Amino acid sequence: MSRSDRLLNLLQCLRTLPGPITATRLADETGVSQRTLYRDIDSLRAAGAVIDGAAGYGYRMVEDPALPPQTFSRLEIEALVLGLAEVRHVGDPELAKAADAVLAKTIATLPERLQQQAMHAVLKVYRYERRPIPRIDMGMLREACWREEAIEIAYVDAADKATERRVYPLSIVYLDTTMMLLAWCCLRQDFRKFVLTRILDLRSTNESFRPRRTPLLREFIARMRATPAGRSTP
Repeated sequence: MSRSDRLLNLLQCLRTLPGPITATRLADETGVSQRTLYRDIDSLRAAGAVIDGAAGYGYRMVEDPALPPQTFSRLEIEALVLGLAEVRHVGDPELAKAADAVLAKTIATLPERLQQQAMHAVLKVYRYERRPIPRIDMGMLREACWREEAIEIAYVDAADKATERRVYPLSIVYLDTTMMLLAWCCLRQDFRKFVLTRILDLRSTNESFRPRRTPLLREFIARMRATPAGRSTP
């Protein structure tokens, strides 16, 4: 790991871990010796970070130089905390971790009074039932959408019929009880919706469909809006 990456990792640990954080914990989290950790703390301080604490006591981030100060209303803070909490409930572990990182970075930019409001928000999210977890690699699926690369999937439909498809992934949709992939099906030469829990396997390809994703997605959404309620997309 490069020194710059190591310092960014240390910054993120100081943002997210409850303080005061011991040097031993920070060294373990960043994969360095305590001697190196002390030097990295000094480097961050020299760069403008206000880090409270010392060896033998623990450290706490007071002011983060990497993030510009933000000001939100109390209701905006509640909306932000509530929305990210929802992501933690409905997302896969990688997405949930990203939501935690976003919240930590945002809180670090707030004045102390607003930090207290964010950490003790009134609105909460709780779900008695969680969506079924897809068996595929969600990170790979997101990456295929971002890169606009075709994927091959092994799929079982509602009638338990197995099929192999090459599709252009356009968007992942989070519904009340499930998640769906909106895609262009190369086999059917048409738009299709695939329930993620019915995708048994996912394989990447080197086929790019860039820059077709945005116009395809617009067309798919327009077609869905024009489809009467209760009818499936052909």
